Order: sequence, then structure tokens, then C-alpha cells
Amino acid sequence: MSWLTILNREVIACTRCPRLVAYREQVAPEKRRAYLDWDYWGKPVPGFGDPDARVLIMGLAPGAHGSNRTGRPFTGDASGNFMYPVLYETGFASQPTATDRNDGLQLKNLYITAAVRCAPPDNKPLPQELAECSQFLDRELAGLEKVKVVVALGKIGFDAYLNYVKRRELIASRQGYPFKHGASYRLPDGKVLLASYHPSNQNTQTGKLTRKMLVEIFQEAAKIADE
Repeated sequence: MSWLTILNREVIACTRCPRLVAYREQVAPEKRRAYLDWDYWGKPVPGFGDPDARVLIMGLAPGAHGSNRTGRPFTGDASGNFMYPVLYETGFASQPTATDRNDGLQLKNLYITAAVRCAPPDNKPLPQELAECSQFLDRELAGLEKVKVVVALGKIGFDAYLNYVKRRELIASRQGYPFKHGASYRLPDGKVLLASYHPSNQNTQTGKLTRKMLVEIFQEAAKIADE
């Protein structure tokens, strides 16, 4: 059994954060009207993708009716519907759609994880919840040994990755690494951190994040990964 399989089993079984456990277990049976015939996942959502990936996506957390329903990151919600066509176009995904865990989607040279593995109320994890999940994140990032580029989607994911780098004592603080879309930072270990706005409805429907903007981020990630 691989280290990643063992880690993901531990993630799925986690009950460390009472607020998140209560919320995910409340949402699962209540459901949304459009998904009344779904058997919601309702558990922590493990990472997904190629264990030998050179590119890593760092997201925020599962959506209550997205990956909390389907059990796979960015699957079955508006963010995924916006992002996966971009990943397909830029060569990272085998297909442009992501509907459920058995839809045949495969990622190539890309792995997706998140700062928090359970759906948080209002999409806002608490500092203690981020700290609890960081124990899984540290093991996951250490095991993904071939990663050269990290694409952080949104400031929480961006900060979560910098906090990981800080825990490894590669940087003293997050100062000097301001978040802005398109920002690129080469870290002391040689990895490159790319910042992007999160592909949430709030950003994509207002035009704050366009398809072209996100395509350019992943084109840059692919270029750096191939260097």
C-alpha cells in the first residue's frame, strides 16, 4: 500500500474539528434541491491526481454541495466547471468535465490538494482548523517529491502553502510574498509559487478572474515544470 493511500485513508477518517464534522454531516442529509437523488460523500475530501506530478494545485476547502457531495476536489461545482476545461486545454486533464469520482477523469503531471479537507461554513475555515489540517498537508507535500510548481488558488491557499514553507524553516515569515493574481515567487528550495484568484462564482461571474487569466497561469506552470 502506497504512502498516499495510507494518508488519504487517514484524511477520510478524520474527526479532529467538531465544527467541521457537524457541518459536513448536517449538509449531507439536508442536500440541495438539485441533488436530492445524490448520496452525499459527507466526509473529509482527500487529494487527487498524479503522485509523480510536477505541478500542484493548492485550493481552499471542499464546497458544501461540490466535493462534499462528490468526494473529489473541484468536482461537481461551479469552480470545477470553470477550472477543468482550462486544465484540459493546458494538457493537465484527460477531459474537460468533472462530475463524480467515477467519471473517468485523470490528471497528468498535476495533483490537487487543499488547505482544509472538510467543507467549512461560509467557506471560511478557522485558524485552528487550518492548523489541524496542516498535519495532513505536511505529509502530503513531503511525499509529492517531484513537485516544482505550486499554483495557489486564492489567498487562503496561498498563505497555507507559505505557512508550510515556514514550518520547514525555509522562510522566516510570509512578509515579502504578497498575494496578487499572477504573482510568481521562487522559494529557497527552488520551487515556484504562482498565485491566482480562486475560480469561485464570486470571481468568475464578476470578471475578476477570466478564463484567459487562468489559462495563462497554467501555461506558465507547465512551462516552469518542463524546465
